[in-house]
Order: sequence, then structure tokens, then C-alpha cells
Amino acid sequence: MGARCSKLSVCWWPPHFKSPLLENGAAADDGSGVPVFAEYSLDELRAATDGFSPERIVSEHGEKAPNVVYRGTLFSSGRTVAIKRFGRSAWPDTRQFMEEARAVGQLRSVRLANLIGCCCENGERLLVAEFMPHETLAKHLFHWETKPLSWAMRVRAAFYVAQALEYCSTKGRALYHDLHAYRVLFDVEGNPRLSCFGLMKNSRDGKSYSTNLAFTPPEYLKTGRVIPESVVYSFGTILLDLLSGKHIPPSHALDLIRGKNHLVLMDSCLEGHVSSSDGTELYEARDRPNLKSVVSALGNLQKDASAPSHALLGIQNDKENTEQISLSATGRVYARADLDEVHDILENDGYAEDERATFEVSFHSWTGQVSDSILIKKHGDSAFQSKDFATAVECYSRFIDTGAMVSPTMLVRRSFAYMVLGKMQEGLEDAKKAADISPEWPTAQYLQGMAYLAMGMEPEGHEVLKQGAGLEAQRNARTRTV
Repeated sequence: MGARCSKLSVCWWPPHFKSPLLENGAAADDGSGVPVFAEYSLDELRAATDGFSPERIVSEHGEKAPNVVYRGTLFSSGRTVAIKRFGRSAWPDTRQFMEEARAVGQLRSVRLANLIGCCCENGERLLVAEFMPHETLAKHLFHWETKPLSWAMRVRAAFYVAQALEYCSTKGRALYHDLHAYRVLFDVEGNPRLSCFGLMKNSRDGKSYSTNLAFTPPEYLKTGRVIPESVVYSFGTILLDLLSGKHIPPSHALDLIRGKNHLVLMDSCLEGHVSSSDGTELYEARDRPNLKSVVSALGNLQKDASAPSHALLGIQNDKENTEQISLSATGRVYARADLDEVHDILENDGYAEDERATFEVSFHSWTGQVSDSILIKKHGDSAFQSKDFATAVECYSRFIDTGAMVSPTMLVRRSFAYMVLGKMQEGLEDAKKAADISPEWPTAQYLQGMAYLAMGMEPEGHEVLKQGAGLEAQRNARTRTV
């Protein structure tokens, strides 16, 4: 189910490259820095996950309603996203699924991993959300490798989650399904965020249910309704995890929430770093009458409030590294994989780079094949111009295979054609070959960056885009001095 093309959009790209933002003629975001909610086609999400490849899976769970979350890359924008694919038995009612998704998709908060789209097509039900690259709170609490999560970050996680829940409650989404440490994720700057997936009702065989009733407010179990204050009840399970540093079984968690013996579970890793009074104040925040007062209480407990989250989490600030890449207007075209613009750039450049490049011509191979080779090249160029990329690949391959001449221009054109056809690895290899022939050509670097980003390899993509930007700046400087 794709959005209809507007008069501003270009509809000739294959479905897996179409962006709902471009197709709707919408702005990149609604002012929040997050893309507006949109419906994606199944083809686009399949391509974004390499055909729902097992290598793209980041989580898989749910016995009653099995679902899988993939790390995907939307080729049209280069954005990395989390794609949740429900089991076939989930959400048989199309209207119910779309209503739920659109409602959650209207929420926008820096405390949420926001929902940016969905897909409801051919019996498939998928959600698309912002991708959080630094694992879950559960990973940092229960499965840490070098050092345990600091007390300051634990308090910050509790504070941010409470803020997220309060925001959702004010927007009419008071019930959060399965609130636990696996639902808290860390963004590119190390900030804790609450997953939007828990805001969607769980559905199977047309009936809504909660997949883990131990985390569900009591009155919801009795009446099917929830009042905002009762979300504090579920929030207590997060606080227990933060205090103990280990996962508390649901039944045991309920006993501890009802009682006052939570300090016996204080994480031994925190000894000497946190007082028993601080631990008590953190946990007893759940005794506040509503989320607003919970947020207020946790705000007063913040430790090292001025310290950036990435420092408290012990990670490198990926956002700072990314923002250090200063790209030109041309570089940004490749970074966001604007296929229209990239195609125009390659068309307008023509074969100018071949005149600069130094390469050998095999006269032995060339003898007797001049007219045929020129004709093949002409057919390839015509196909590339008319966006018949399969034919362009065929013709350029025939020309290159003769061994008569290796054209860097032909390689980058074939590289781009491969990418449009969904063959990212082949496109990357051609871009590398072009760079070997013309090492000072920014286009060859930019195409490598576009391929890496499309394959979900952000560090490599950012690095090669930066190299392309440097080459472009050097070339421009030389041009100005001539």
C-alpha cells in the first residue's frame, strides 16, 4: 500500500526505492526532526531489510503474538529504521490496525522512539519506527560486558521513561503494553527512549489483549479501561530492574511492588556509589499519585544532570562524529539517496571524467570492434537516459567485458543502475573500480557512500562521503585557481 504520487514526485523509480515522504509531497519532517507518519509499500520495506533477511533481525519474541524487529534502511532517504513485522495471525482487522498505527504515529516526543510509518498489504502488518543504535536498557543492565550501568544513568533512564509515559498519557495513550527494560532503548546520543511499539494494542484473531498481564495495571484487567494514574503501577517494574541490575520475574515483581523489601535486591555493583536513601527515593517515586508527580520526584533525584548521556552510558557520541561531515549540496544528494538528482548529475557530467582519467586502451581487443563497441555504448547511454536500467547494465557490461577500454564514467553509471535495481553489492564494487581508475573523482566516492548507507553500513558510508567531500573541495579549489 503505497502513497499516491503527487505532481511533484517522480513515479518511475522501482517500488523499493519510493519514499512516502517524496510521494506525498510532504516535508521531510513536521518540525520535530522526525519524518511525518506515512504508509510504506511492502516492496520498500522488503528491500529495506534485504528481503527480511535473518541477518537484519535485532529482536524476535512473543509466543502469543510472534513478531520480529528488523534493522532496515529506506533506500529513498538513507534513513536507518526499526521495522516490526507481525505474525500472520496478528491484526486480521485492517481497519483496526490502521487506526491504531495512525493514532500512535501522531505522537512526537524526544523521549520516544517515534513511530514514523506502517504497512498493511497482502496480509502483512508492519510498523516502522526510529532506529535506536545503542541497544536496550535490559542489555546495559543485565548483560553488560565492561562495566555496569552507572547510578546517574539509571536515574536518568527512570526520569526519561516517566516523562515519556506522562507525555503519552496527556495525548490519550495512557496504557502502555508490557512496560519493562527491553522496551527502553538508547538513541544515537545515548539518551534513553521508550519504544513506541508498546503503545500499540496487541491483537490476534480480532481480539486485543496484553501479552504479559503481570505488567498491566489491575483495573485494566477487570474493565478493559485504564486511568492515567495506574500507569505508575507498571512503572514500578522498571524501577525494580534499575535498582537490582537484574530482571525480576513478573510474579516476584508484584510481591516486591506491594511490599517494602525492595532494597534487599540492591545491585551489588552500586555499593559505595549510591546511598540506601537514594535507592529508596528512586523506588518510592512509584508511590506518587500520578505521573506528573513521579516526573517531579525523579527530576529532583537527577545525578550529574549536566553530563551528556553518551558519557554516562560510556559510548562515543556518534551524532557529533556524523555532524563533522560537512557535505556540499552535491554530497547531500548522495547522502540522502535522492535518485532523481543523482541521475541528473550523472547525465549532466557526461564523459568528462574519462578525459581526465589515465588508463590503458587494449588496441588488440579494440581492433575490428570499434563500430560494434560504439553502438553498444550508444545503446547503453540511451537506456540510461531513459531510465531503462536493466538494459543499461546489459549494454555497459558488454562494452566493459570486451576489455577494449575501462571507462570510469561507464562504471559509475552501471553502479547507479545496479543500485536502482536493488543490487547494492554490485553497485558498490563498480563504484570502487571507478575510484581505482580515477582516485580524485568525488562521484566515485559519493556512490560508494550511497551504497554503504543503503546496506545499513553507516560508519563506512559516512567515512567515504567525507572522503568524497574532501575530493570535491580540492577539485573546486583547483578550478578557481586556473
